[in-house]
Amino acid sequence: MKRGEILEVKVHDYAFGGKGIAKIENEHGAFIVFVPNSLPGQTVKVQIQKAKKTYAESKLLEVVEPAEDEVNLPYQEIPGAPYIKLPIEKQHHYKKQSTLELYRRIGKVENIEDLFDEFVTSPSTFHYRNKMEYAFSAIGYDHEQKTDVDEFTLGFKKRGTWWCGDDLKKDSGLFDEEVENKLKLIKAYCEETGLPPWHGPKRTGFFRFLVVRKSFKTNELLFNLVTTSDELDQFNLNQFAEFLNTQFGDRVAGLLHTINDETGDRTIATTGEISLVQGEDKIVEELLGLNFEISMKSFFQTNPKSAEKLYNKVIDYAFEKKESIDNKVVLDLFCGTGTIGQILAAKSENAQIVGVDIVESAIENAKENAQRNRIEGVKFYAADVGKFLREHPQYKGKIETLILDPARAGVAPKTMKKIIELGADHVVYVSCNPATQARDLELLGQSGYTLKKFSLVDQFPHTAHIEAVCLLEKQPIIQELKP
Repeated sequence: MKRGEILEVKVHDYAFGGKGIAKIENEHGAFIVFVPNSLPGQTVKVQIQKAKKTYAESKLLEVVEPAEDEVNLPYQEIPGAPYIKLPIEKQHHYKKQSTLELYRRIGKVENIEDLFDEFVTSPSTFHYRNKMEYAFSAIGYDHEQKTDVDEFTLGFKKRGTWWCGDDLKKDSGLFDEEVENKLKLIKAYCEETGLPPWHGPKRTGFFRFLVVRKSFKTNELLFNLVTTSDELDQFNLNQFAEFLNTQFGDRVAGLLHTINDETGDRTIATTGEISLVQGEDKIVEELLGLNFEISMKSFFQTNPKSAEKLYNKVIDYAFEKKESIDNKVVLDLFCGTGTIGQILAAKSENAQIVGVDIVESAIENAKENAQRNRIEGVKFYAADVGKFLREHPQYKGKIETLILDPARAGVAPKTMKKIIELGADHVVYVSCNPATQARDLELLGQSGYTLKKFSLVDQFPHTAHIEAVCLLEKQPIIQELKP
């Protein structure tokens, strides 16, 4: 089997991260082909990306035959929701079983079923996202002819390609129904200007992305049109803003315009300019009774209602032994804009809540959010983890509970060593990537921390993503008595 080879296989099993497992039997035994975003029972067309002696990694090109479990839905299929046709209960089953196996294999946790606390489901199965990015493309896809065509498209990249767009013609079931049903009207408006959409292979064009944020609290929409600077003088941004107002009325909070002349496929360029065309440049969202201002660049939970359930689980674990945290410190590392810290402070009476992040702008936002919500029981510091106690010795020996919520890559080993040296009695580890969390659990275990329990939280229905919340407890060091 060689790289680039295209073949048709039947998927038999499911591995963590949404990888279907297909087997090809020959005289040498079973050869495994891993297929991302596929399900047991599907027959799929794949392209081999990497081949070894006993297995191959592939790219999913097309689902030739669906699995028996799949059902028809009134939504347009998109690459970002590969499992939308699978009943949600089945999705939960695959996510739970594959994640538990991951903890056994990577985290070396043998009694993982006994430690499992709860599978937390998303309150909304459909239309749960508060942000979506739609891409313009000069290359589309003809589904009848099954070939690329030159046409103006606005939607998502066709599965398995970076150069080919696929029009979103109706609601995908993930984002705002009105926005997605009217996206074809936005496309028609842009196409009628005569300005070209982005051509990936040529790296030329004017229209690049349309990014939309939604507030579930106010039902408002914040738009960001991303274009190049080429022929910008021929496009009237104020007229486009008025067009959006006619389509969505008072739901439009504001329109931003971003110039991105870089060739990289990102919505916000490192060298680009972002300007406010009309309205406000932020919207307000609510989590557990607290308000947060969200800009286009802000990181914020994509599924706010599910995030509330996630944070409630963090609170339960952090305050499990309330008597032990009185007048002690709960340290929220990688706190970002301070969401968890503020929620902890709002629910705490006597604990000292401290948020730490190395990004100064995030800490400034955290302080502003806390002031807006009138929360006084939390302090935020811009600091490196390894230097925190040296710079703030008043917290030494007082850290009872540590909240870890790192990025997908998990915690770097050197950083984890510094975290362990903080000496917290309990660790609540929140992760959007159980694979790196499982790796870190083994290191924490070697340093005297025992996994007490954990929960899984489904933040992204119809995808392979799952979040995990673990509670670890430091075991006392028992010294042998000398005779």
